Amino acid sequence: MDNDPIPLSALQHWAYCPRQCALIHLEQAFEENVYTLRGQAVHNRADQAGVTLRADLRVERALPLFNDRLGLVGKADVVEFLEDGTPYPVEYKHGSRNKKAAIAACDDLQLAGQALCLEEMSGKPVPEGALFYASSKRRRIVPITSELRDAVETATREIRAMLATGTTPPPVNDERCRACSLRDLCQPEALAHADQLGALRRALFDPDA
Repeated sequence: MDNDPIPLSALQHWAYCPRQCALIHLEQAFEENVYTLRGQAVHNRADQAGVTLRADLRVERALPLFNDRLGLVGKADVVEFLEDGTPYPVEYKHGSRNKKAAIAACDDLQLAGQALCLEEMSGKPVPEGALFYASSKRRRIVPITSELRDAVETATREIRAMLATGTTPPPVNDERCRACSLRDLCQPEALAHADQLGALRRALFDPDA
C-alpha cells in the first residue's frame, strides 16, 4: 500500500472532504449525481487523446501523467507545450469559474499535482496552469506557488497514511454534503447524530471518560 500510486483526482477529493476521498479511493464507493454527470460530459470532450499543432503551440489531450517521487498518477485533460517545451496544464471543470474559494482551492490542488508530474516528466519548471470552466467558457490562471507545491506533498502524505491505516474519516455534515454524490452512502446526518448520542451517553454514564 505504501508504494501504490495515488490518483491525481484523490488530491481534489481529499481537499474537498477526506471522508469523500476515503469512500472513493479506499472503499471503492461511487455514485452519480447531476454534478458528476456534468463533470463527465465536460471531461469526455477533453479526453479524446490526440495532438494539435499550432504556430507556436503543441496541444496534447488526455496525456498520461506520473510523478515517481510522490507516487502520483493520472491524466491531464489538456497540456499546451510552449515553443521551448515548457508544459502548461489546463484542467477542465464544469460550472462557472466564480466558485467559492474553498472549492476553487480543491481544483487548484489537483492542477498543482499535474504541474509537479509534468515537471518530473519534462525536466522543465511549470510555473503556471489554468482551470477552464465549461459554463463560463473562461480560464482561471493558477500560479503554481511554493505554498501549492507544499500542499500537494502534504495531501499526498495524508492520503497515503489514510490508505495505509484503512480508516475512513468521520462525516463532516456541513454545506459540502449538499452537492456530494456520495451523500446517500455517507449518511452524514445519521452518522453525526449517532456520534452525538454516543457522546451524550458517555457524558451521562461515564463522566471520567
